[in-house]
Amino acid sequence: MERQGGRSMSAKKFELEAMSVDDLWSLHERISGILSTRIKAEKHELEKRLAILSRGTDMGGQTGSLPALYERPRRRYPVVLPKYRNPQTSETWSGRGKHPRWLIAAMKSGRKIEEFRISESNETGHQRA
Repeated sequence: MERQGGRSMSAKKFELEAMSVDDLWSLHERISGILSTRIKAEKHELEKRLAILSRGTDMGGQTGSLPALYERPRRRYPVVLPKYRNPQTSETWSGRGKHPRWLIAAMKSGRKIEEFRISESNETGHQRA
């Protein structure tokens, strides 16, 4: 690719070196503007293609909404039966997550967690809190 538009690359380089600072600066600004426009257009096209590939639909002109493309609905978790019961209020706890306040208070007063465990024979008639 030695020649473009009838002039050699060395001739263009010589023309640039011969230009004044003001002319070079205006050329720089023109090139920056053209590059900025082309980059924005290409980014928009890539975002449209990404939306089509990830959802099968068009984004509808929304730019900058890429995190919404990756959101998935939360999966459903199975119902967990309670394992522990407060004998005073019949409030139950499945044994998952943080300990309930009533169980923490009882354990601080010296009781053991197994004292609150729901027996196997009693689980069929469970109450949920």
